[in-house]
Amino acid sequence: MRAYYSDHFVLPLPPGHRFQMQKYRMLRDRARDTVPGLVFDEAPAATDGVLALAHHPSYIDRVSRGVLSPAEQKAIGFPWSPQMVERSRRSTGATIAACRAAFEEGVAVNLAGGTHHACADRGEGFCVFNDAAVAARLMQAERRAQRVAVVDLDVHQGNGTAAILAGDDSVFTLSLHGERNYPFTKERSDLDVALPDGTGDDDYLAALEAALHPLLDGFRPQLIIYLAGADPHAGDRLGRLGLSMEGLAARDRMVFGRAGALGIPVAVAMAGGYGKNIQDTVDVHLQTVMIASGYVRPPSSH
Repeated sequence: MRAYYSDHFVLPLPPGHRFQMQKYRMLRDRARDTVPGLVFDEAPAATDGVLALAHHPSYIDRVSRGVLSPAEQKAIGFPWSPQMVERSRRSTGATIAACRAAFEEGVAVNLAGGTHHACADRGEGFCVFNDAAVAARLMQAERRAQRVAVVDLDVHQGNGTAAILAGDDSVFTLSLHGERNYPFTKERSDLDVALPDGTGDDDYLAALEAALHPLLDGFRPQLIIYLAGADPHAGDRLGRLGLSMEGLAARDRMVFGRAGALGIPVAVAMAGGYGKNIQDTVDVHLQTVMIASGYVRPPSSH
């Protein structure tokens, strides 16, 4: 299975910053040691033209030149730096590359990504460019898929994805998220499932199963971009839900299993994770990568 990484493009963050940048390098190291058959590729950088499939050219230009206003930088949550720009381009490029690889092998992963709070004209919530929205539109432009689904299982609503793709009947946006969590003003996805604080494994999995029916049976996507957040885990500082490691494994198997049974390629992005213990976050992401690797199909099966 192909795994695309961008962890060596590191943002210089101030001491004590709550974004756990080091989780990405830890994940790649652990995956290399524990997941057999992974092929690691450096993430390519998304160009201005590709980013413009989902973002306003003026916003892309302001990010690239470092002329974001203080308010724009505060909303993103990162201080501007050339490394921030490069990292954001690479993280988006990794999801694009994972989509292309998924058409060949059934599943592929971006070991970062899931930057679903970025809107067409602004970034927010540690998200600069929206990798899922960009990748969905590019796969359509490349004639690889007409119908794309974004299955967002980060604990926070994918407000940027919903806003960018609002009114686009060719992309189905599904978001399962904490009802009382960030962002506090929600956008409207094609299907939003808002969960109360403390939701555990059984209720979460029942909600996911119910949500997948209209997506798979009604919309019938030709590609799924899966945001496999680690933050529904009970040990997450920002999550407020109560899923166990076993519940998160069942979540992943449900997504990969249903898609695989229908022959739908899945590109995975790791999305959020802010564990009180960073090792818990890495363990959740690693579990997703391990489960995903079990759904790779040999190229000869086409």
